[in-house]
Amino acid sequence: MTGSPHNPRTDRLVLSALRDFEITLDLRREDLFFPGLSGNKYRKLKYNLAQAREEGARQLLTFGGAYSNHIHATAAVGKAFGFETVGLIRGEELATQPLNPTLAEAQEMGMQLVFTSRQDYSRRHEPEYLEVLAKDYPDTYIIPEGGTNALAIKGCSEILQPGDAHYDLVCCPVGTGGTMLGLRETGMLPVWGYAALKGLSDSDASLTGPEATLRTGYHFGGYGKITEELAAFIRTVYEETGVVLDGVYTGKMLFGICADIRGGVIPPGSGILAIHTGGVQGNRGLNAGLQKKGLTLLPL
Repeated sequence: MTGSPHNPRTDRLVLSALRDFEITLDLRREDLFFPGLSGNKYRKLKYNLAQAREEGARQLLTFGGAYSNHIHATAAVGKAFGFETVGLIRGEELATQPLNPTLAEAQEMGMQLVFTSRQDYSRRHEPEYLEVLAKDYPDTYIIPEGGTNALAIKGCSEILQPGDAHYDLVCCPVGTGGTMLGLRETGMLPVWGYAALKGLSDSDASLTGPEATLRTGYHFGGYGKITEELAAFIRTVYEETGVVLDGVYTGKMLFGICADIRGGVIPPGSGILAIHTGGVQGNRGLNAGLQKKGLTLLPL
């Protein structure tokens, strides 16, 4: 059973790394909904898609890096629901290089890839720059990098179900923060977010609060970075449970949860609900780097 957005599947994880700890660890399988549009990407795009339709847009435009799950998901939703799509990709040098699997699939699904300089890309949040894009791409609905805006947060608030109130905390990976903010908005459970990138502060007021904790020590060098230790952990989880974690987000989250359990940061007896936010397609990009180093590849 793959579950659905309204009746999501939840798996009990039994890991050898936690055999000596009295902990209940469940995994919400947001990764299983729709091919190419699973996890938090479905949640983030759901209400944005409705808004685009209401505004009469014929095209979706968004931003991302070379291995962006969000770029891939936006291309998928555009193909599925009849929108043209444009992806502004960070790094103009990529225009002369072979497309990696993420970008190749996005292009195959109909996305126009526009490779932009890092300087221009850094302006992606500036109102003046967005006005220029709106003129250059008429009848276009612009979605921010990572998909996080108020509508995305609304969508992510629907991850938790009424029956989840018995857990002691819910955990999620953190990139742009939309999933964590959506979970926090429900007020149902304390939220622990595990940063997938450098630069986030555990006292970041925009994410943290009385019932929201940001854990920043498990990014493994930054966004899209992976070490042999993390890769080995992801492979072990797959061998023991059959669950494929991605190395950009969910692998780091689950590694951090296990470390916090073993370190006593998460108290014994806790019931934990961890959110699998999808993005397994990103393992292909990480595997390219692991292969160059002669290391064992991640599951797909």
